[in-house]
Amino acid sequence: MIEGGPAPLPQNRFEPDKRRRLGGPGMRTFLNIAEAWHLSEEDRLRILGFPARATYFNWVSKARKDQELLLPVDTLLRISAMLGIHKSLRILFNDANEELRWLRSPHDAPTFGGQAPMVLITSGSPDGIMLVRRYLDAFRGGTFAAPNAADKTPPLSDEDIVIV
Repeated sequence: MIEGGPAPLPQNRFEPDKRRRLGGPGMRTFLNIAEAWHLSEEDRLRILGFPARATYFNWVSKARKDQELLLPVDTLLRISAMLGIHKSLRILFNDANEELRWLRSPHDAPTFGGQAPMVLITSGSPDGIMLVRRYLDAFRGGTFAAPNAADKTPPLSDEDIVIV
């Protein structure tokens, strides 16, 4: 570990016990997001990595009944990326309609190449989902934001600081 750097990831993070603990809650949350985004069954299957329909419906059934659910690591990573996208959209937009409009509208940013972010999310590739998540994380941090009023305000000087 580099001094002052991030802590190393736990080596047991993908063990079955940890995945069982996350499987049901992760799937239930995914289903709620998918419903809010009006995703078709086909879109849901692509996002989750193309599980067989019977497998998908078994996961859904177990999650809804609060039964033990052991999801593959890839599926959990995809769900995690979806949660990150959902969180960013909630932070950036005032309402669900604005979120959906952003997800479904074409964008000129190089990341999207004129496509809607939803095209990447539902492409079936974990890279597509992660591209959207990373874009939104960077946007929330100001990296991809267009100049706005805060950028036009002159910086504060020593004279602006008043101690009472």
